[in-house]
Amino acid sequence: MAQHDSAHPEHLPSESTRPESAQPESAQAPHPRALGLWEMADLVTPMAVRVAATHRVADHITDGRVTAYDIARAEGLRTQPLQRVLRHLVTVGVLTADGGTYGLTELGQGLRADHPSRQLHLIDLGGAIGRGDLCLVDLPHVVRTGDPAYPVRYGLPYWDDLEAHPELAESFDRVMADNVARDARSIAAAYDWSSLGHVYDLGGGNGVLLAGLLTAHPTLRGAVVDLPATAARAAQRFRAAGLGDRAGVVGGSFFDELPTDGGGYVLSSVLHNWADNEALRILERCAEAVAGGDGRVFVVEETGESAHTGMDLRMLAYYGGLERPLDEITRLARAAGLEVAGVHRAGGQATAVRSIVELVPEGRAH
Repeated sequence: MAQHDSAHPEHLPSESTRPESAQPESAQAPHPRALGLWEMADLVTPMAVRVAATHRVADHITDGRVTAYDIARAEGLRTQPLQRVLRHLVTVGVLTADGGTYGLTELGQGLRADHPSRQLHLIDLGGAIGRGDLCLVDLPHVVRTGDPAYPVRYGLPYWDDLEAHPELAESFDRVMADNVARDARSIAAAYDWSSLGHVYDLGGGNGVLLAGLLTAHPTLRGAVVDLPATAARAAQRFRAAGLGDRAGVVGGSFFDELPTDGGGYVLSSVLHNWADNEALRILERCAEAVAGGDGRVFVVEETGESAHTGMDLRMLAYYGGLERPLDEITRLARAAGLEVAGVHRAGGQATAVRSIVELVPEGRAH
């Protein structure tokens, strides 16, 4: 399964501000959020927001259930504890209150399931990302041992847990589809994918990126390689999009032997999910697949000069992965017998740009 980093925003910040006396002097560079240490470390507001997301408070209010009693009854909750959560959300600017009824602020609108930002699906505690974020509470374990925190909290490694719980895997696929959909057009425009003839999207999830590439390049053909249940969802997407004649699926893993008939092998937001040893194994499989022909490997990651440090810690806590700058991707590629033939920019900001790193077997780039 693939994972996208750039569209995993941090939790909604508290609306409170530092006291006047605590503001930095004008000669000092203020913290970007101008938060004090207590506010930065506060868990109350993030968890209150996540509880509201999990129990669809914004959707209930939109549908006319505007009291704590009505929402609690619909969700099977206790009214008095929920009311205290709602009162706090009023304090931090997520909700409004008028007597015993609640409404949504502009910020609170983002908690609706149909909001264009799709933020709810990132912080719903019943989803793959919201559930995963709770393991950050065990970050002390990570810095003591170097091991991921997710198995400490849930008893299974992240990917095994998703495989064991189809509803989590589907949640993960939905979030990734939202993320990839925002980038697919710029990725499709950044390279002449049609020149490859046939591409394999490794860990391509439910096929959003490949569908975007095929739509933008009408002569291109391709297939998603992913675990069987996920690959089946990709097949459904291709049929619904009218791409069934040019798009296929291969049920399998990028740790296993790959088909060798591809012109391109795409790893979009895959390597950052894995520590170096596993990332190297993935690249070695790709190197084997392109060794006997003209195939190329494309690593699509954020490689900006300023690392997304919050996402880097998320990768560390979930499964021991990490965000890598271009020189680190280059180093791993060389260890796998690949070299950089080109780097293609696919939009984004200068400090958080999404790069398409084109790799070929050593000696073929010149």
